[in-house]
Amino acid sequence: MTFPHTIDADAPVVVRRRITVDAPAALVWRIHTDIDAWPSWNPGIGTAHLNDPLAPGATFRWLTGGLDIESTVYQVVPGEHVIWGGPAHGITGIHLWTFTEEDGHTVVSTEESWSGDPVLAQPREMHRLLDESLEAWLRHLKTAAEQA
Repeated sequence: MTFPHTIDADAPVVVRRRITVDAPAALVWRIHTDIDAWPSWNPGIGTAHLNDPLAPGATFRWLTGGLDIESTVYQVVPGEHVIWGGPAHGITGIHLWTFTEEDGHTVVSTEESWSGDPVLAQPREMHRLLDESLEAWLRHLKTAAEQA
């Protein structure tokens, strides 16, 4: 099976965000990729469970914003980046996370694309929702890593 290696840049909704975290990249990576622990540091996630080791083809279920989502891991380069996605409630999402250590800090970059009928019906609203979600996720990740 062939998986995407990046987001869908032509999707009707694409959001890119980044944040600098005052923590080593290995720590930030470890916190972010411990999917089962997401609810402990990200209040926007009710539950999360990785079904297999974090590798291409692994799936995880998570509850966020009242939506029950099953995502598939598309690519993992340990310590550097992870891509996951899949369909959920008519929306096809592809999410790329990149971790870069610079001068003892970690720059976390995230890009996500959304396509599908619900997105086409309300692209501005969907863009706003995704942007707010990613901004909050990054803020919570920064707090968790800097307090660890």
